[in-house]
Amino acid sequence: MADPLFSPQLRSYLDGLVPPRADEMAGMEARAAETKFPIIGPASGQFCYLIARLHGARTVFEMGSGFGYSTAWFARAVRDNGGGMVHHVVWDEELSREAREHLSALGLIDAVTFHVGEAIAALKQAEGPFDLIFNDIDKEGYPDALPVIERRLRPGGVLIVDNMLWHGRVFDEEDRDVSTEGVREVTRMVSESPGWTASIVPIRDGLLVARYDG
Repeated sequence: MADPLFSPQLRSYLDGLVPPRADEMAGMEARAAETKFPIIGPASGQFCYLIARLHGARTVFEMGSGFGYSTAWFARAVRDNGGGMVHHVVWDEELSREAREHLSALGLIDAVTFHVGEAIAALKQAEGPFDLIFNDIDKEGYPDALPVIERRLRPGGVLIVDNMLWHGRVFDEEDRDVSTEGVREVTRMVSESPGWTASIVPIRDGLLVARYDG
């Protein structure tokens, strides 16, 4: 029997529960589907928006922002929380330019600061602390990012990490790929640290949601 956790039917069902998005967001979703560019998708985006709203986040740092899809969800949450700033970070100038165009079209450009460079280095240099940090960088970098995240979150801040089920590869004990091991290691680090209170939510490819109290 196929595992329902990763079934296309489940993803379609959950995405279908998300209220209609602006045309620009729908276009970003279509672009991702056509080019197989990884985005968090509607259900995870709505969940991230909800967490940011519940937390009252007004300063958000994204590690690995792509062409701005997840940024749009966080920027809308920050705006609805009364205003603030989301930091968008990518290596690629072209992706940064594309993100600016999308976020401008969505009317969210004033809530976003753009960085081009390596995400961990950008987080070290950015003015914080932050209410919420979203981590979606290359998975082998997850363990090295965590100590920096701990220094940059405010007390009681929230961390969201994407791809924590890693397409089911974390369940395969014979999979020793560096990305798979990175996901496993950061899961262990957060789970075993008394400073974190965390849970993995099995939406899409798994989101870790954690509160940091040091």
